Amino acid sequence: MVDPPELADYFELLVSIYEPDPRGKLLVEWMKEDWQLFPTMDIAHAKELLSEILDDGDIVRRPFSPSSTYRSNALVTWEALRDEMMYKNRWFLEQAIDNDRLQNLLDFLPADELPTTWYRARIRSDATYTIDQMGAPPKRLATHGRANPPGIPYLYLGSKPETAIAEVRPHTGEVACVADFTLPDIKAVDLRNPRKLVSPFLLADATAIGQLRADVPFLERLGEELTRPVLPQGAAIDYIPSQYLCEFIKKSRYEGVIYRSSVSDGINLALFDPSKAVPGAVTLYDVSKVTVDVAPT
Repeated sequence: MVDPPELADYFELLVSIYEPDPRGKLLVEWMKEDWQLFPTMDIAHAKELLSEILDDGDIVRRPFSPSSTYRSNALVTWEALRDEMMYKNRWFLEQAIDNDRLQNLLDFLPADELPTTWYRARIRSDATYTIDQMGAPPKRLATHGRANPPGIPYLYLGSKPETAIAEVRPHTGEVACVADFTLPDIKAVDLRNPRKLVSPFLLADATAIGQLRADVPFLERLGEELTRPVLPQGAAIDYIPSQYLCEFIKKSRYEGVIYRSSVSDGINLALFDPSKAVPGAVTLYDVSKVTVDVAPT
């Protein structure tokens, strides 16, 4: 167990990116919101712990705001780039993004402790699919996907059979063929919850911490690109930004990307090199119920 004062240097550096502001919030509120620190503590207990760490009972009661010194235009740039690649130019883009900064930010999001077994589902048609039919499609048959452009097949996997089945949008009464695949340790980017993964304590100066905080909304927006529901009739256009992002991730020497499932509580993996997945067996599942959630527009 670490004695709270031993963390003083780390937290003093973090506190330095905030400045007193009578209209602001408590430091522990910012730390919970910006970095998801003190996740299991209420505000009162978090204040008590922070005061022990900093040996300062007054600072934790005063309001602060993030310093205006640290700004990021990455989110605005991404939105402009997104619009251009979808509706103006496809291959020779005029809008530039800071590739070095993006690659640096991705390095804050390693996918650690991934399952070794993953699943892919296909709805059975006339006959049960065999295991050799459950991998990624051939190049000439690979259509546009959330992560891949047409003709470049990736293997889309779910962390649970239920996740893999939900991702193929089944109907009640259908039968799903689910194959299990074993993966070695791979280097992947995890875009499920960037704010939870980035850590200010890995950085050695306030400027880097402040800039990271400013860039986190950009990373969250990239995660949304891979999760947002897309209607089939618009997929060819709507998938372009996430395909661009995954191409960049692959070029950055990553082997896949982890993202949230919008239709289940599991997680998804887009594996750039399908040959890395070792196929196992096929299991049949009856789709007994499909749930639909609706809300007024």
